[in-house]
Amino acid sequence: MTRSSASLIQLSIAELDFPFTYEKALQFALFRTYGVPSISALLAATGQLTCPVASFKRYADTACMVAEMMVREFGGEEWVGVVARVNWVHGRYMPGGRTTGKGKGIRKEDMLYTLSLFAGEPVRWIEEVEWRALSDVEMCAMGVFWKGVGDAMGIEYRGLRGWESGEGWRDGLEWLEEVREWGRNYEEREMRAHEANRLVALKTEGILLFGVPTWAKGFASRVVSVLMGDRLREAMMYERPPRRYFTLVYILITLRKLFLRYLAFPRPSFLRVRAVSDKPSENGMFFLTKYDAMPYYVRPTIWNRWGPSAWLSRVMGLPLPGDQGDRFYPRGYKAEDLGPEAMRGKGVDAVTKEKDNLRERLKEREKKGTGCPVGLPLR
Repeated sequence: MTRSSASLIQLSIAELDFPFTYEKALQFALFRTYGVPSISALLAATGQLTCPVASFKRYADTACMVAEMMVREFGGEEWVGVVARVNWVHGRYMPGGRTTGKGKGIRKEDMLYTLSLFAGEPVRWIEEVEWRALSDVEMCAMGVFWKGVGDAMGIEYRGLRGWESGEGWRDGLEWLEEVREWGRNYEEREMRAHEANRLVALKTEGILLFGVPTWAKGFASRVVSVLMGDRLREAMMYERPPRRYFTLVYILITLRKLFLRYLAFPRPSFLRVRAVSDKPSENGMFFLTKYDAMPYYVRPTIWNRWGPSAWLSRVMGLPLPGDQGDRFYPRGYKAEDLGPEAMRGKGVDAVTKEKDNLRERLKEREKKGTGCPVGLPLR
């Protein structure tokens, strides 16, 4: 299976078949990484999720970067641009980077763990809460796609059998199974209770539940706790909700499954749920098409300011796209500007060099065969 085919299949899963669940799975995948103290402590130290001003923008920037990698043509100019930007931003937080200093920063194992969640959590969530599980072909596509992303980001697969043996992987499905197994083992070793976990989790929960009415936040928080599972809940030092919340969540998921399986029609292509705009504006800017908290990078169209959801936001006193001048960047974003505010507009030369390196690596991969990013591990 080629990277292009895998990209189209996983995009169909995310935008047509299971858009709600896929989005929530990725949100919880990122949330789950905060149960590892080495990750949460770094985030707490940088203030990117604990600072009230920076946290909402950081959340929006992450949403943009992930959506851009998923939506744009694999290996195309826009895709290469956003991956190069992600690599540059991560590089600032690697050991010895300017933001962290010598001996501190993102560990290689944490990078692989995050990748394992982005690849595996949608599979798990769809299997547990949707009206059908993914087929082997769809899971193979997920493996091929996220393995390709991992290669482009320079992530090492140490600990995976295909890497250690030097034989690689037969296909995306085998890689996906191995990286999910590795992720589960990593959690057993590294996921444990820590104050930094709880601090970052509470701040992130505040973002996820930002639009929930005050009177319902306690209920919503307990539902989030149910969805965490025992290991993550203990690592984030949350109390186990009463049994009735588990029963309620199970009933709601079951009813939704039955409705979708027997009463809902397939989603037509013109109703696909796309997280970012297809084409840039006349100024070369892209936009998020929706938002969960603050309206960063959302175009202030008539619908976005006066549609049904906008009226609900007005009633609740929440900001709308275009409010407060340029604070929420209503003119959109460019890939080279995504990341912490202090890095905005910086690293242009380094990102350009990284884009050239990425293009060369992609061309080298294509010369070796079909363009499928699964095979012998890159060392």
